[in-house]
Amino acid sequence: MRLKILTWHVHGNYLYYLTQSPHEFYLPVKPGKPEGYGGRLGGFSWGDNVHDIAADAVRYQDFDCILFQSRRNYEQDQFDILSEKQQQLPRLYLEHDPPREHPTDTRHVVDNSDVLLVHVTHFNDLMWDCGETPTCVIEHGVTAPETTYMGAIPKGIVVANGLRTRGRRLGGDLFQKVSRSIPLDLVGMDSESLGGLGEIPHAQLSSFQSRYRFFFHPVRYTSLGLAVCEAMMAGLPIVGLATTELVTVIQNGVSGYVDTNLECLMERMQELIASPETAMRLGQAAKEQARSRFSIQRFVRDWNTAFEQASSRRVGISNLVNIL
Repeated sequence: MRLKILTWHVHGNYLYYLTQSPHEFYLPVKPGKPEGYGGRLGGFSWGDNVHDIAADAVRYQDFDCILFQSRRNYEQDQFDILSEKQQQLPRLYLEHDPPREHPTDTRHVVDNSDVLLVHVTHFNDLMWDCGETPTCVIEHGVTAPETTYMGAIPKGIVVANGLRTRGRRLGGDLFQKVSRSIPLDLVGMDSESLGGLGEIPHAQLSSFQSRYRFFFHPVRYTSLGLAVCEAMMAGLPIVGLATTELVTVIQNGVSGYVDTNLECLMERMQELIASPETAMRLGQAAKEQARSRFSIQRFVRDWNTAFEQASSRRVGISNLVNIL
């Protein structure tokens, strides 16, 4: 069943992969494109199933379900742009991040047995206090690029937007510390402010980063960066912190290296720079892991199940947890 789904533009890369599902997605837009209302922003090859809709026209459109992607969507936006009838439609909330206020004792904003709370990692599901709200986990999915890993540039690459202003959580300080000893290139929005190369369009990122020896993920606290999955799919070995979900993804000496000791990670980076053969071997294993765990086909199947079941209410929301 092809559904008409209203959601907001919160995370561009995730939204792009989400819209690979065979449904119609409607993105509200406001003048000036404030937070969540950017619609089909540039840099992505949006499909014909993704539509911009003026925010003040949303209440007059028929939808099958509503997908919230942020606290603001849930607490404010829905009451600003949805009709009362639309607010009673089947609803899902996509939680992109682990809790910020306290890692274990933060109650999730959704406290409603009629809303399905979708986490992107098992780490998120473990750490949030979701009360009686039904939850499920749909792990990331990314498309497999037509890219061959070369690793000819004896440097690491870091992919992050706004790293300079996003604090210790994203590891900007670690990037700067490591880059004083290890050759690293940074790409992403505002990366120039840290000596980076600027933003690379999403469609070009895979081939661009495949030239680098390894991918460095300096993030201390997140769910699981989509950039990691994309780098793995492009065949890069991953070097990152042994925190959050990444410890379940990267196996030391097989697909890359994870550790909480930054000095140890820097030694591994130097080894990869010195041995392109090792980097090639680890990168191939990372690619195989990504194709197995983060395939876009599995991702789409999981989301189809969530959308269809939440919309049709063929089973109770509480039973959906056991389906995914």
